Amino acid sequence: MIFGIVEKLAPAGLAMEWDNCGLQVGDPEAEVTGVLLALDADLDVCREAAEKNCQLIITHHPLFFKQLKQINLQSPQGELVAALIKNGIALYSAHTNLDSAGGGVNDCLAGLLGLERTSPLKAAGPEGLLKFVVFVPSGHEDRVREAVCRAGAGWIGNYSDCTFQTLGTGTFRPREGTNPFIGKQGDLEKVEEIRLETIVPERLAPVVVEAALEAHPYEEVAYDLYPLKIKNTSAGLGRIGELKHPVTLGQMAAEVKKILGLTHVRAGGDAGGTIARVALCGGSGADLWPLARAAGADVLITGDVGYHPARDMVQSGFSFIDAGHYGTERVVLPALKEFLEENCRLRELEVRVHITGINGDPYVLY
Repeated sequence: MIFGIVEKLAPAGLAMEWDNCGLQVGDPEAEVTGVLLALDADLDVCREAAEKNCQLIITHHPLFFKQLKQINLQSPQGELVAALIKNGIALYSAHTNLDSAGGGVNDCLAGLLGLERTSPLKAAGPEGLLKFVVFVPSGHEDRVREAVCRAGAGWIGNYSDCTFQTLGTGTFRPREGTNPFIGKQGDLEKVEEIRLETIVPERLAPVVVEAALEAHPYEEVAYDLYPLKIKNTSAGLGRIGELKHPVTLGQMAAEVKKILGLTHVRAGGDAGGTIARVALCGGSGADLWPLARAAGADVLITGDVGYHPARDMVQSGFSFIDAGHYGTERVVLPALKEFLEENCRLRELEVRVHITGINGDPYVLY
């Protein structure tokens, strides 16, 4: 159930081919009452999860990237696997799917930095959308609406629970062998009904229909699914958007440092140059700088900028701010916590969600 909630935010289909998202260690059917969120898993995070009675750790970075050939219990990775199993703790990762997702890493980073009119820097393939329409007797529409939205319908950008309702009259005649919720066998019934319509990604249509049928009071439910010409293009790597007011590169670097709570940032380019259009990519996104420049960005904010990409950007007249891999990705943890708590509450699941208190940044400045 928890995995399904995470993948509602960050669909597994958004992950890059080389990635290894999903369950890393543990029993997918085990009961979960506590969840610990972290960017990475190590023995300290495992101990913290055990102390907080969490049966699940959700990380951004997967434990296993390549095909597993051995588990050596004397290696750090092997020790962690053994500790997870010994303590009955499962490990699940949402990586590049959470990077690309609407409401994921890059949207969180863009929101904190105050970017407006944002869009993906490198869009994922457009996802098919359907219009879902169901007819509900008046007075029962809220229950059905809540059910289909919990199942993943009704998202437009970062707005959830987007539906439309119209009042009308439905007719039906219960025949022999039926057990009608309203009316009698053989009699034509005229019922005040609500036409409830919303939008749903194609991949979620079966789940949304099932949720509607379960919440609906009728024995036989009338519903429609219409293909739409519009596509969902809100997902993809990085983001690009506009600042409300232009600033210099030096001012932007200072603002990034302050907002992300960092001790330092590295920047390259003209310190007095004007920054109005900003591209960003949480984690390691220096290779996206040609896309950022082509899209009209004045700067790329990311982490892990190496020497040669830095020189290439500066020599081409483009600017960058390196705010670190850890610093640009940890911003997603509070948003993921809020999303999990809200969706567990809607499903009446009593699950505690914690953010690790362990500093996972491997760098120390002297």
